[in-house]
Amino acid sequence: MKRRRFLISLTNDDNDYQQEQAAAAEKAARQLNVETEIIHANNDAVTQSQQLLHFIQGPAVSRPDAIIFEPAGGTGFPQVARAAIAAGMGWVVLNHDADYLCRLRENMKIPVFSISSDHVEVGRIQGQQMAVLLPLGGSVLHIEGPAGCSAAKERTEGMNQTKPDDIQVKTLRGYWTEDSAYRAVNSWLKLRTSQALHFDLVAAQDDSMAAGAKRAFSESAEDRERWLQIPFIGCDGLPKTGQSWVRSGQLTATIYIRPNTDLALEMLAEAYRSGSQPQQRTLTAPQSIPSVEELATQAASAGAGKHRSAGA
Repeated sequence: MKRRRFLISLTNDDNDYQQEQAAAAEKAARQLNVETEIIHANNDAVTQSQQLLHFIQGPAVSRPDAIIFEPAGGTGFPQVARAAIAAGMGWVVLNHDADYLCRLRENMKIPVFSISSDHVEVGRIQGQQMAVLLPLGGSVLHIEGPAGCSAAKERTEGMNQTKPDDIQVKTLRGYWTEDSAYRAVNSWLKLRTSQALHFDLVAAQDDSMAAGAKRAFSESAEDRERWLQIPFIGCDGLPKTGQSWVRSGQLTATIYIRPNTDLALEMLAEAYRSGSQPQQRTLTAPQSIPSVEELATQAASAGAGKHRSAGA
């Protein structure tokens, strides 16, 4: 039987979640006895599309059986997808709402599907965390992912569904890396208007961005101690980073988002074995760490949220 080959394209190799995506894929590949090649797009959508087309347009003998990719930008590359399918390659989109897949799947035996965390639910959980950490309301500095990224949009949408109206949000943008959030916060701190704003909590859509924001505030000469006393919360919640940072107190809370490259490989292997088409979209469930109930108990016992910041 032919040993299947799959190409996995990730957004970068600097983010803890993307690193875990690569590790999960490598482990699953060994268990499934399939070959994988992992490439990174350095957070550049143009680079990513060129990399994918290089494999699609290459010699037939060297083409992978399927491509698994997590978009580096705001598009799921529908034209690249059509080219891949025309070349006989399966197509799997991770963590992105690719609405074009329905059309591509019509009368198609090649596996074409998507897998994503439920990013709206991730946002809902983060909004609930804000509510229990700031029971009297207040102001939040929110570090979002890139503009145009569907995961970032959906997390913000969910957060706004559960965030109380008396919690006000100011948004900065990062690119899912610690350095991007560090630079964004540093640039904001240099603005005169930043000196008039005071926040009660920093919430990031990614643990590494929460760490980058905290590093920037720790180096700020202006109100450094107050910044480092407020809660910082993030997302991804991986065992060696986000969960560890919650245990050490670097973060107050996070949200566990399981890697999904391994699930993608399992579904692809089964699809090729059985000749069946997987369901179009699979969502995995996120989990608050600690639970929202535990976080509320901790916040109540610590007296969190008793005072709003002046000027918020």
